[in-house]
Amino acid sequence: MSEAIVIDIAREVVWVIVMTAAPMLLISLVVGLIISIFQTITSIQEQTLTFVPKFLAIMLVLVLFGGWMLNNLSDLFVDLMQGIPEYIKSR
Repeated sequence: MSEAIVIDIAREVVWVIVMTAAPMLLISLVVGLIISIFQTITSIQEQTLTFVPKFLAIMLVLVLFGGWMLNNLSDLFVDLMQGIPEYIKSR
C-alpha cells in the first residue's frame, strides 16, 4: 500500500467523521448558546441547566439525521472493504 493511498483513506475517513458529527455538534452549540443567553437575561446561574435541553436536542438530531449518518458510515465501510484487493495489489 503506497503512502498516497494511506493519505487518501485517512482524508476520506476524517471527512466522513466531520460530516457525521457536524449535525450533533452544531445543534449542541446552538442550544448551548440559546441557554447561555437565557441564563444571562434571567440571571440564573445554574450550571446543570444546559444538560437536559442539549440531551433532548441531540436525541432529536439522532432521530432526524440518524439514517443519513448511518448511511455515511456504512458507505465508508463498504468502500474500504471493497478496496482491500486494490490496497493489497499496490504494494
